[in-house]
Amino acid sequence: MIGLYNALQPLLSRFPSASQWSRDDAIHAFLSVESDIQAQHPSMLYSDLLAKAHEVLEARLIAAENGSGVEEEDGSTTLQGARISSVAPGESPASGSATVSPPSNTHIIFGNSIRKWAPFPDSAKALQELSKHFHLIVLSNVDHASFAYTHTYLSEDTVPSDTENVQQAPSLYSRPSPNTHARDLWLPRLTSGSKSPFSLILTAQDTGAYKPAHAGFIAALQAIRSEPYLLATPGSSDIPVTPPTLDEIKGKTLSVAQSLTHDHRPAKELGIASIWIDRQGASLRPTLGDGKEFGWRLRFETLGELSEAVRKEVESK
Repeated sequence: MIGLYNALQPLLSRFPSASQWSRDDAIHAFLSVESDIQAQHPSMLYSDLLAKAHEVLEARLIAAENGSGVEEEDGSTTLQGARISSVAPGESPASGSATVSPPSNTHIIFGNSIRKWAPFPDSAKALQELSKHFHLIVLSNVDHASFAYTHTYLSEDTVPSDTENVQQAPSLYSRPSPNTHARDLWLPRLTSGSKSPFSLILTAQDTGAYKPAHAGFIAALQAIRSEPYLLATPGSSDIPVTPPTLDEIKGKTLSVAQSLTHDHRPAKELGIASIWIDRQGASLRPTLGDGKEFGWRLRFETLGELSEAVRKEVESK
């Protein structure tokens, strides 16, 4: 969320009220726009969706400054002062359609800012340690091209440069194109030379759904079913002979995430156990209660703490 908040600063600084927002205020305002667009356009690429959300948030802020922000009466959107367009950044709307103007370069730049969102400092090392004991599967709300940058940072334990203009992620950590896998899955640990900790990567571009929609989680379970070795311990030959049922897969799957609403709630609803990475000071962290209603079974403040707990458990056996 820090990368998102930093990328929003040029926009927020233009408006007196928004420039005074806290980090939580800013992220909440953005996510309220983003979630509406995700629900209406689940197939829109995440970088395009970011650009569109930035555009709509700008329109809302302009309307608020002018005192003219009103909700659309035709039910086409829940946003004030701007209608969500089904047109992706860079495309032209159909003749006669009522849409927000195509995004300017500013919105597209924001949409591409995800390539410089740095992971948490403990994540890369922790993931490498955890990958020794578990098959790690990504279910991300981003797209192939955008996740390739995050994939690189987590695999190589590097951080994006503030000054370097990175145009393209290394092919080593990009989704294979063309993909020779029979079911078109992204299995990065099978790539020669890769240091990836991930056995399988699924994005919203693969599943056609944004979390917290159940469709993405179900797609992940089905992908695991098609590759039963993912249910075995890494390096083990104890692979199921017959395809496991979805319930059997759920019983051997653990969702590890920070977001209670995007990850833990749908995991609970689907009967998947989860571990909450409760990063202190994180944006939109619940301040009341302990989040138990979201179904998590264990809680750690960082991914590094989880990794250390697993290491100690393994050594004690």
